[in-house]
Amino acid sequence: MKLAFTTLGCPNWDMDTIISKAVENGYDGVDFRGYLGEMDIYKLPEFSSDIETTKRKFAEADLEIPCFSSSIRLFTTSNSELEHFKEELRQYGHLCQSFDTPYIRVFGGKIGDTPRSEAIQMVKDNLDQLLPIAEKFEVTLIVETHDDWTKCEHVEEVLNLTHSKYVQVLWDVHHPYRTMDEEPEKTWDMLGKRIKYTHWKDSYPKEATARGYQLCLMGDGDIPLKRIFDLLDKKGYEGYYTLEWEKVWCPEIEEPEIAIPQYVQYMHQLRREIE
Repeated sequence: MKLAFTTLGCPNWDMDTIISKAVENGYDGVDFRGYLGEMDIYKLPEFSSDIETTKRKFAEADLEIPCFSSSIRLFTTSNSELEHFKEELRQYGHLCQSFDTPYIRVFGGKIGDTPRSEAIQMVKDNLDQLLPIAEKFEVTLIVETHDDWTKCEHVEEVLNLTHSKYVQVLWDVHHPYRTMDEEPEKTWDMLGKRIKYTHWKDSYPKEATARGYQLCLMGDGDIPLKRIFDLLDKKGYEGYYTLEWEKVWCPEIEEPEIAIPQYVQYMHQLRREIE
C-alpha cells in the first residue's frame, strides 16, 4: 500500500517541512497541488532554476512524486484557455521527466448550460490537441471523478473518445458517493480497469454549507471508506492511496499536523482489518 498526500493539505509548509513530515509519518510520496500559495509550481525556483536541489532532497528521502495535480480542464470553449492548458501540460511534462512522475491530474471541467453531447465533442477536440503533448513526454493524463464528470458513465464517455493509453482515471473515492449517490462497486465495475490513482477524504452531510457536506478526519464521516478499501484490495489495485486534505479551500478543517499523521494511522488500521 503506497501512501501520499497532496500539498493542498499543507499550504504553509516549505519543502523541507513537506519532506520531513512525509518521512516522519511513513509516506511514500507527495502529490504537488500548489506550493506556498502558487498553484503553478513550475513557475517557482524549486521546480525551475533550483530543481536539482529539489530532486536531490526527494531522492535522499526516498520519496516519490507520483502525480502532479494540474489545473488543466478538458472542457473549455476558449481557444486562449486551451493554449494556456497546453503550455501548462508542457511544463508539467518536463517536471514529470525530471522526477520520473507517471501521472498528471486533469479535470473534466464544468460544462454549464452546454448540452452534454456538445461538451463531449469539445472534450474530444481538446484531447486531440492535448494528447500529442502527453504522448511526447510519455506521461498519463488521469481524469478525476470531479465536477461535471463525477458520474462513472460520464468519465467512461471521455475514455471512449480515444484509444490512447495516456488517458486513465483518478478515482476520488469521495465525490461519486457523496455528490452522486454512486455506489463504489458501480464505479469500479465501469472504470476499474482504467483506475490508476486514488484520492481519499471523508465527510458527513451538512446542509448549511455551500457544498452540502463537511470534510472531516478519516473515519469521522460516513463515506464507506473500509468498503472501498476492501474493494480495491480484492481487485488487486496497486496504485497510490493519496490523502486530499483540502486545507487550502477549507481553512476551518484540522491543521496538517493533525490530519496528515491521522491518515496514515487510519489507512494502516484498514489494512490490519483485512489481514
